[in-house]
Amino acid sequence: MRFSQLDGQAIVLWGLGRETRALRAELQRRLPGARIAAVIDDQTPLNDARDALAAADVLVRSPGVSIYKQLIQEALERGLPVTTPTGLWLAERGGERVIGVTGTKGKSTTATVLTQLLGTVTEVELAGNIGRPVIELLDLAHDHERWVVLELSSYQVSDLLVGPEVALITNLFREHTDWHGSEARYRADKLRLFTLPQVRAAVYPLGDPEVESLAGALPGAIPFDDPAGWHLDANGAVRRGSDVILTPEQIPLRGRHNAQNVAIALAALEAAQLPQPALPEALAGLRPLPHRLQTVHDKAGVEWVDDSISTTPDSTIAALEAFAGRSVVLIAGGQERLQEFERLGEVIATRVEPTALVTLPDTGARLAAAARAHGHPEDRMSAAADMREATARALALAGSGAVVLLSPAAPSYNAYADFEERGADFAACARAVS
Repeated sequence: MRFSQLDGQAIVLWGLGRETRALRAELQRRLPGARIAAVIDDQTPLNDARDALAAADVLVRSPGVSIYKQLIQEALERGLPVTTPTGLWLAERGGERVIGVTGTKGKSTTATVLTQLLGTVTEVELAGNIGRPVIELLDLAHDHERWVVLELSSYQVSDLLVGPEVALITNLFREHTDWHGSEARYRADKLRLFTLPQVRAAVYPLGDPEVESLAGALPGAIPFDDPAGWHLDANGAVRRGSDVILTPEQIPLRGRHNAQNVAIALAALEAAQLPQPALPEALAGLRPLPHRLQTVHDKAGVEWVDDSISTTPDSTIAALEAFAGRSVVLIAGGQERLQEFERLGEVIATRVEPTALVTLPDTGARLAAAARAHGHPEDRMSAAADMREATARALALAGSGAVVLLSPAAPSYNAYADFEERGADFAACARAVS
């Protein structure tokens, strides 16, 4: 379903998040014949919600509302169209000159880098989970000269009917099993991006047979982590085959994983059949996104780094690797989502540089047990009840030249509204204790 097809329709909105609020504004401005018949949420009485859906012509959900909810599954079985504002825009656009960026981690940074690089060779807009809600770009729906970089979560991909011209996935780890119901369904919902109409090219990592099978079947498929193509060498330089494109010193973002994001963005330009910009000049001015390895305080020889966006063990491992050669005090722990901490515990315990661990509820105890099982010393571990206590304990463990790193390896919702609020609290507490 396209946005223009909503004219004259009775629409139910499920949730009033950023995207659905933007949709409501666009409906009022552009489609006076469309009628928002009801707005429901998880607090709406069951019978009221069911009645509203029974009388609707279409359900538009906020991305955070799972399509696997019983009422939505019932609506789909009855044939009710269910979509998101992103799905409406992509269908209106037809996917042309859109690069869709998804992945468990790295998608925001990759989308930002890609937008900066694209902006040096053509006109481009950044939208989706980062940037503007894409429904606000309806004026561009039929302007196929300008490119759109669209960051897509699994929540949005799960019921898209039209895909972007170029589909990009950064990586695929265990995540969001509460929304999708299982890890297998999370993977399937992510990977359906490669199977959608209008997708002609894919950018994807090697090493996962399922990813390689789906993405590699597209005519314009370009892998990364490919020694013959885009990859990082052992020193962290971005290479295209044997050619060095960027040295680590030319990449203004910290960590090997961010160099990887730059390589992925360059592969996407190739997949889109766009010229490579002048490098490293095209990266000038690029800065870490908020809460992504962002230095928020530096005093008395201790650097305080906010990586609150890291909600999986894999992303926290990448954050630790970004500080090779430096002593680190890691603050980690958050909402329980049944993540596996074995590998992260091993990395903490076996890291060459002095490493300490300060844990937060609810997952902190499991992470500490994983580190302890690999021999991490008790005197380099400490449990805290909240962020203020955690930063105080971290400072006591940090020597001069150390990094205190908030990289929780878990979501924030047991104590905060979101990862942004958690990161802001870390920064405030860091300044207060030091």
